[in-house]
Amino acid sequence: MVSRAERGPLADWFWTIDRFFLAMFIFLMGIGFMLSFAASPAVAERIGLEPFHFVKRHAAFMIPSISVMLGLSFLTPRQVRRTAILLLIISLAMMVLVLFVGQEVKGGRRWIWIAGLSIQPSEFMKPAFVVVCAWLFAEHARQPEIPGNLFAIILFAIVAALLVAQPDLGQTILTTAVWGGMFFMAGMPWIWIMLLGIGGAGGLLSAYYVFPHVALRIDKFMTGEGDTFQIDTAREAIIRGSWFGQGPGEGIVKRIIPDAHTDFIFSVAAEEFGIVFCMALVALFTVLVLRGLSHAYRERNDFNRFAVAGLVLQMGIQSIINIGVNLELLPAKGMTLPLISYGGSSMVAICVTAGFILALTRHRPEKRAQDRSLFRVPHGMPAE
Repeated sequence: MVSRAERGPLADWFWTIDRFFLAMFIFLMGIGFMLSFAASPAVAERIGLEPFHFVKRHAAFMIPSISVMLGLSFLTPRQVRRTAILLLIISLAMMVLVLFVGQEVKGGRRWIWIAGLSIQPSEFMKPAFVVVCAWLFAEHARQPEIPGNLFAIILFAIVAALLVAQPDLGQTILTTAVWGGMFFMAGMPWIWIMLLGIGGAGGLLSAYYVFPHVALRIDKFMTGEGDTFQIDTAREAIIRGSWFGQGPGEGIVKRIIPDAHTDFIFSVAAEEFGIVFCMALVALFTVLVLRGLSHAYRERNDFNRFAVAGLVLQMGIQSIINIGVNLELLPAKGMTLPLISYGGSSMVAICVTAGFILALTRHRPEKRAQDRSLFRVPHGMPAE
């Protein structure tokens, strides 16, 4: 146990970290590892690998992911901002590179091989983009003569263009929703709200006519016709699980779901552990987002407020999209469930998000001293 009287980086970290957030992140990762045992063996056997191939890789990815999360949690807000700027520059450069030398999977170029590892740069772009935009919005709020909002709009346009070029419409929608939410919190004028709403609707309509796979997925979602195997089997798994599930390892439908360990792990959880377990999982993500927004509401620093709100919104909206697809409430889209699904880039990147949240929500003594100074009478000045 670390004593309050001790001084040093570790002691300061221990007494200032938001333990609820830390426990929640590690707990959700533990649930993901448990569900990996349920979901991945059937997928591994189907593609000719040994049963626990993905389980072992999941465990291997957890080690650097947790290390990244804990390492980033030691940073100060200024260091978080600088780290995010550097990460964003590298991610955007790799997103440009992936368009030319990237690995094409299911009609999209989103992955690039580096040192024998398949990396998806857009996953690392997301938390960095949120933090940098939070800084730009905060600078504009602090000094209106600084065109922070304009720079944020330009940066968003660059990111959206690169995502559409891959193409990755799901990540584009996620990034747009998070950016729009942050812009709204930063005091977006109503005219901008209307213009962005019209632009978003126009973008979705254009995507429907420009990208055949988008039109196909929307048509299948609206009509129920065509190849709906993944969605149908996911729904069947949820129905078969009923309230309390079939029990660990007793799932049958999960064996034929193509992406059971990634995009459809929620359905596997429903079949083996039941709807009650899935409701508890949804509640955990809800509490996580609400706690982050509550912290942002109480935060005096504009940068911290916008960044924390944006980061928890990113996790929350991504969870909504994944779960919505599993429940057939949204068109099929390959998007992982944060901290739960298998995946190297997605797991490390979401832990970057978690690390930024932990760093920005720490109870810093200098911040408390600053708050107290707001009510302190300056020396030599008579009290009223």
